[in-house]
Amino acid sequence: MQPSESPHRTPAAATMRSTPDTSDVEGLTVGEVSARLGVTVRALHHWDEVGLARPSLRTAAGYRLYTAGDLERLHRIVVYREIGLGLDRIQAVLDDSATDVPGALRAQRAQVAERIDRLQQLSAGLDRMIDAHERGLLLTVEQQAAIFGPQWNPDWPAQARRRYGDTTQWQQYAERSASRSPEEWQAVTEAMADLDRALGDAMDAGVTPGSPEADQLVERHREIFASYFPLTRQMQVCLGRTFETDPGFAAHYDGIRTGLAAWFRRIVDASARTHGIDPETAAWQ
Repeated sequence: MQPSESPHRTPAAATMRSTPDTSDVEGLTVGEVSARLGVTVRALHHWDEVGLARPSLRTAAGYRLYTAGDLERLHRIVVYREIGLGLDRIQAVLDDSATDVPGALRAQRAQVAERIDRLQQLSAGLDRMIDAHERGLLLTVEQQAAIFGPQWNPDWPAQARRRYGDTTQWQQYAERSASRSPEEWQAVTEAMADLDRALGDAMDAGVTPGSPEADQLVERHREIFASYFPLTRQMQVCLGRTFETDPGFAAHYDGIRTGLAAWFRRIVDASARTHGIDPETAAWQ
């Protein structure tokens, strides 16, 4: 530590001395120091204002000039700032003889290690999010077969991405998929299978579209489907239409009960009407 940087100096001693003639003064201007150390002129001015790094000299015109000792102090400030110490902590390290410098650095190292761990977690999360947007499902082929059953085609997620990859719903689906474990996918699959059985049982029992029992099943479908992406009532009407007319979906529902695809569409349409939605004009929105 330079004598002029003694932690016991008074505010008066800490002020810069002026010199009326700079012809024989060796010192660097703020701009020159900025270029040498890679810090902004604004930062140097701020450090001067808060008393962290005051240049020892001034020209007759009042311009700051930094000495070799000033540069050494500034270099230490830059190093400590790079490792994440705040300005108050830096000043204590430089000027307070009672400060436990190794202890302060160990504490900072612990904080840096925590940040590194957090950044590594964020990086892993970003990798999963990217994969989910590109693949849809972050499950192995074996996991997909075990969860979704032998009729599941592992190519379906890729086909869905090619068809819907630019939609908001695909993005929402990917974001949910990125954070979902195989066990959570299993729970979603089981909930949907339970609903399918409940739909078949309700149709067999003669539940009529528009009845409280039918409306409850429609709401249950919307809640479970939200595991993929939020489903508005209008979007649900469009899905019901698709379930009846698309051969693949119709085969799934009619495989549970003959005529279930058409019945499901009817209960969805009836529920929509009670909420002021005309199923004939409903759009995907």
